[in-house]
Amino acid sequence: MAEILIMGELLVEIMRPVEDVDLYESDYFRGPFPSGAPGIFISTAARLGHSTAIISGVGKDDFGENIMRRLKKDGVDVSRVLVTDRGNTGVAFVTYFTNGDRKFLFYMDNSPCVMAKAPESLQGFEDTKYMHVMGCSLMSSVEFANEIVKTIDMMQSQGTKISFDPNVRLEMMRDPVVLKILQDVFNKSNILMPGVAELKMLSGENDLEKAIEKVFENENLELLVLKNGSKGSQIYTRNGLEVEMGVYPVEQLDATGAGDSYDGAFICGLAEGKSLKEAAQMGAAAGALNAAAFGPMEGNISRENVREMIMKYEK
Repeated sequence: MAEILIMGELLVEIMRPVEDVDLYESDYFRGPFPSGAPGIFISTAARLGHSTAIISGVGKDDFGENIMRRLKKDGVDVSRVLVTDRGNTGVAFVTYFTNGDRKFLFYMDNSPCVMAKAPESLQGFEDTKYMHVMGCSLMSSVEFANEIVKTIDMMQSQGTKISFDPNVRLEMMRDPVVLKILQDVFNKSNILMPGVAELKMLSGENDLEKAIEKVFENENLELLVLKNGSKGSQIYTRNGLEVEMGVYPVEQLDATGAGDSYDGAFICGLAEGKSLKEAAQMGAAAGALNAAAFGPMEGNISRENVREMIMKYEK
């Protein structure tokens, strides 16, 4: 039984080991690293001791094996991951720049990561408390996005809470229909976990305070978890700002996946009945641990390490 579920793309990342090297330049890469925002999220939740599952797909190839071995090792239920030779596992090439920008080059067309279908029934998901959705998963394929929406509807019918990180990847935005699907998923969401720019995009408001008010016009929305990179996060309810959370200092080696790990740990905190402050602390600790290692999900995340980081800085 999966307490926490996600449906979305799995891929490997092949990364520049140093900054300011464009993808068109001939130079070195490191990888492959198991990745995909959904994979990073669910790996984090599994490493924090929760029963987890992912609905996705990989190719019957070495990159698919790379991903599957890692998720199994972390304890994720991958029984609903399609493994097929009908296409190759998705790949993202990534480079970083000293100004904080990143550039992605995705190879996901006809990849099995967007071939997965909604489950035929709720069997095996009866105890699922939370289903998380990433915006990048909705952008990868309209057909796949529609399957994710079907799964959301199934889960909501039994009372599962829906959390949504818009996680916009402009490199993947190929169809204007996706914007409508993004809005539809937002309307179904109980927990919204955007960055500032994504919040403004969803709300249609450029003023931050107006944007916060606007999203709470969604009658389903219970929590707004506003993530702002190095400035930390703010947690809002309908009563206003409830928690302001900073970041835990680490020597950052790779910021890729830090926000996804934050999401995973925050949802774990809610599933454990923690307070909003405690859940935000868990999110910040997991995000920091992830950023302290090179590779999208290579941070040394565990219950013990998250607890130790919180105790170190929250005396």
